[in-house]
Amino acid sequence: MLKATKVGSAIALALAVSGAPAQAQAPLKATVIHWWTSGGESAAVKQFAEAYNKAGGQWVDQAVAGADQSRATTINRIVGGNAPTAAQFNTSKQFRDFVEQGLLNNVDDVAIAGKWDQIMPPSILQAIKISGHFYAAPVDIHMPAWFFYSKAAYKKAGITNEPQTWEEFLAQLGKLKAAGVVPLAFGGQVWQEKITFDAIFAMVGGSDLYLKVYRDRDQKAVMSPAFKQVLVEFKKLKGFVDAGSPGRNWNDATAMVVQGKAGVQIMGDWAKGEFAAAKQVAGKDFGCYPGFGPKSPYIVAGDAFVFPKTNDANAIKAQKLLANVVTSPTAQVAFAARKGAIPIRGDVDESQLDICARQGLAIMKDKSRQLPNTEMLASPDTTGALQDVLTSYWNKNQSPEDAQKAFARAIKGE
Repeated sequence: MLKATKVGSAIALALAVSGAPAQAQAPLKATVIHWWTSGGESAAVKQFAEAYNKAGGQWVDQAVAGADQSRATTINRIVGGNAPTAAQFNTSKQFRDFVEQGLLNNVDDVAIAGKWDQIMPPSILQAIKISGHFYAAPVDIHMPAWFFYSKAAYKKAGITNEPQTWEEFLAQLGKLKAAGVVPLAFGGQVWQEKITFDAIFAMVGGSDLYLKVYRDRDQKAVMSPAFKQVLVEFKKLKGFVDAGSPGRNWNDATAMVVQGKAGVQIMGDWAKGEFAAAKQVAGKDFGCYPGFGPKSPYIVAGDAFVFPKTNDANAIKAQKLLANVVTSPTAQVAFAARKGAIPIRGDVDESQLDICARQGLAIMKDKSRQLPNTEMLASPDTTGALQDVLTSYWNKNQSPEDAQKAFARAIKGE
């Protein structure tokens, strides 16, 4: 449990940001748009809502299924003059245009008081701090390349260890297939295909090649034999997914692992929320590993709330109170424990977190393993173009050479 002094200081800061004791004013109403709608996600966001209400606010939940649909709703509301108090975006370049167009309020005073510059990882800060101002409140750190496996399925296939190399992983998929288990639980949607590819890219291609391609847009790197081999290895997974994979939602793929119908899923750590909702325990009912070997790259991604522009004094107070509450240590732990993420700060009580999250927190202390999520490095348009390239390669009889050329054009912006 957190020390009383830490909890007290967090509450005091929340009251200071809101401008008056909660008892002395009407609740600060905050309409919040987000896309957390699965079982585990709903349980997680409820922690933020309860914490905000206890701090003197009134959380008005507006969940919209699907990230693209949720962001579109936010954009339409802003353009239509009916903006929410806060809205979820990924910790990425997704909201950069809003900042440049002057459509967001900053939360500088909350960030300064909370010492965000000191407690948050550089990759997160680079996404939320633009031209010296804080335009978003990060709420979690996700790693989109975790490997989750069913202990029961692994036992059925006679697998007793976690793979230390890509070759060992492929061999284990073969054993699962031979045992009559769906080897890889997969959802054939463009974003799932993209994060699976990026996981393989980071593990097989390595951090240097990953950054040359996504950060530097190095055409020689894209057209290199090493990158071609990444494409080849990625396509090998096609032989280990089931016929029902096209169009499958990620949480339905997770359910296959939960039920022992599938052996392993490559997915972000938000999948743990589904295991938790099914009352499964990490290390007992299912296993998790963030890559192959002790120095595998750890891709950093996440979610954040942005605060649409408003001049209404109470709305601004609500935005600042919300930014403070969702980044506070207690709310961070309560949310992360149910969401499957890790907190955006290291000064938290880890006892409520599972072994996967504690492993993630430990890895985050090693900056050499941290690798920015591709959406932190590429614009939404470029990301969309790359998704199109990869889904075409995954679903069609396309050669790796042709996919390589298409990838080069997309990353160049043609």
